[in-house]
Amino acid sequence: MAFTVVLRPRARADIRNNADWLEATQGLRAADRWRTGLLTAVIPALEADPNRYPQADEAGDLGLDLRELLHGRGRQVYRVLFTIDGETVYVHRVRHATQDRLQPGDI
Repeated sequence: MAFTVVLRPRARADIRNNADWLEATQGLRAADRWRTGLLTAVIPALEADPNRYPQADEAGDLGLDLRELLHGRGRQVYRVLFTIDGETVYVHRVRHATQDRLQPGDI
């Protein structure tokens, strides 16, 4: 079964902000490589089988079946935080792994 992936507004803003930061600190190529990886690896993985990814640490605190997929390597690991509703995957946030845990108002 193929799932439909929907990027929520905050996730779109996170992607834009993360790419802008990468461009400012590491250059346009790094930002493009990160964004391309997100679109060519993460989105297809969520379309194929989002249930294989574990619950995020803060899922219980938020009262959601919030899951996470880690994207990147080394010091550039990002958490793709999402929920599944039927055949739709909602990506809520894309945050650097070192950022604080999500709070109720962050989704």
